[in-house]
Amino acid sequence: MTPAALLAVRNVRKAFGGVVANAGIDLDVTAGSIVGLIGPNGSGKTTLFNSIVGFHRIEQGTVRFDGREITGMSVAQTARRGLVRTFQQSHVYDHLSCLDNMRISTSHAGETPLDMLRRLPLEFEERASQLLDFAGLYEQRHTAGGELSYGQRKLLELAMALMSRPKLLLLDEPTAGVNPTMINGVMERLLRANAEMGITLLVIEHNMRVIMTLAQRIYCLAQGKVLASGLPEEIRSDPRVLEAYLGAGR
Repeated sequence: MTPAALLAVRNVRKAFGGVVANAGIDLDVTAGSIVGLIGPNGSGKTTLFNSIVGFHRIEQGTVRFDGREITGMSVAQTARRGLVRTFQQSHVYDHLSCLDNMRISTSHAGETPLDMLRRLPLEFEERASQLLDFAGLYEQRHTAGGELSYGQRKLLELAMALMSRPKLLLLDEPTAGVNPTMINGVMERLLRANAEMGITLLVIEHNMRVIMTLAQRIYCLAQGKVLASGLPEEIRSDPRVLEAYLGAGR
């Protein structure tokens, strides 16, 4: 692990029965960077995210974050250390307002709403409002999540993830299903979160325009292994990536 590496994944293996989802994955994310993770469906990207944050236990390998090994830690433990992820499917509650969704995002496992209100710092309202403004949702702060467009839900989910002040944010297809006219808005806010808030990003994305614009380095997975890694321009022209991911010659 290099001194500047915030996340180091080494030889990580995860199988489900006889199906090997990750087969000896090595991956580094440098502090302050945006790293992309691409690959065809079933290549093991989401499984790798789950392995990193402790959603499931790995059979082999290690995960180090911010200078310490976190292999075997739970999702709650890794989140408290500043490692947070979002999901392909939105975790916004339809019946709650944007502001209340922000409150829920700060809750701890097992606590009651009263416990949460007692624990919430006095500056919660100010921070939540600032992040909703950052996401372009301040005017909708009292709007129910179910009334938002899909793109707005993605932006709300980003604001919710930022509430805990993560050091590293893992984003699973942040522009999937988003109206093309809103994709640039999502990209802009991810770049701002990185540049203005200092948040390191590891991003799974199928939209090649998006990932080539966002990422400074890209890993491509195929059949549970790292097929290639490098700068966006290197990945774009790598014949192995073109064959496995983009389907060149098919």
